[in-house]
Amino acid sequence: MRAIWKGAVSFGLVNIPVKLYSATEDRDVSFHQVHAADGGRVRYRRVCSTCGDEVAYADVAKGYELDSGDMVMLSDADLAELPLPTAKTVELLAFVPAEQLDPVAFSKPYYLEPDKTGAKPYALLRDALDESERVGVGTIVMRQREHLAALAPSGEALVLTTMRWAYEIRSPGALDLPRVSSHERRELELALRLIDTLASDWDPRRYKDTYHDVLMQIIERKAAGEEIRAPKLERRPKIGSLVRALVASLRERRPGARSAGRRQHRRAA
Repeated sequence: MRAIWKGAVSFGLVNIPVKLYSATEDRDVSFHQVHAADGGRVRYRRVCSTCGDEVAYADVAKGYELDSGDMVMLSDADLAELPLPTAKTVELLAFVPAEQLDPVAFSKPYYLEPDKTGAKPYALLRDALDESERVGVGTIVMRQREHLAALAPSGEALVLTTMRWAYEIRSPGALDLPRVSSHERRELELALRLIDTLASDWDPRRYKDTYHDVLMQIIERKAAGEEIRAPKLERRPKIGSLVRALVASLRERRPGARSAGRRQHRRAA
């Protein structure tokens, strides 16, 4: 892995030199935009709206348009020299209970790796966060913008997750949502029982990206000249009431219920 940021994490007077690595990677199938008539790649040109000339990527600059219409030009050097104390340091400003952080605010996770001189304070901070069940909150400047960030342990690693600022998060107030406790007690009890039948420890290996696998199968079949037909999807049965749906779901979760249901279906056919 290649480090995408180098700097330090600080809390109080403790300073930990670290490198930042992306904790995730995209595995999406990559498509090209092509001409439907002949499959040729569609390419785009960068053209100046003033002179009409095609502009090489190396000659593209960043500009901010003022209300007057004037353009302020900024170079990479200008952006790199912004007077921000967080440009090379993640200063932890608070340690908050982990359960108080809203999942809506989380954006992208990164692994932190300490330099050799920072190994001991790194481990100390990781273990202290784990025992206190709190998350460090601070800011980091990365990719030409400042991010709010949360720092938490994940196994032996410290993970920094960029977060959205409060003004970036939309309020759900405009949504038509049901009021709290709008259900009957019987419905809640059945829902809790159904949750219990599906309860398990978290194991990410249990879950597969089936869309990716099926898409690749379709691509391979099309490449081989096969005709592609969409399969008929199994229709879910319509159940009149919420209680009946919950009861039927619980019956399906009983050991052997699914195989027995399939045998009855085959006999009826």
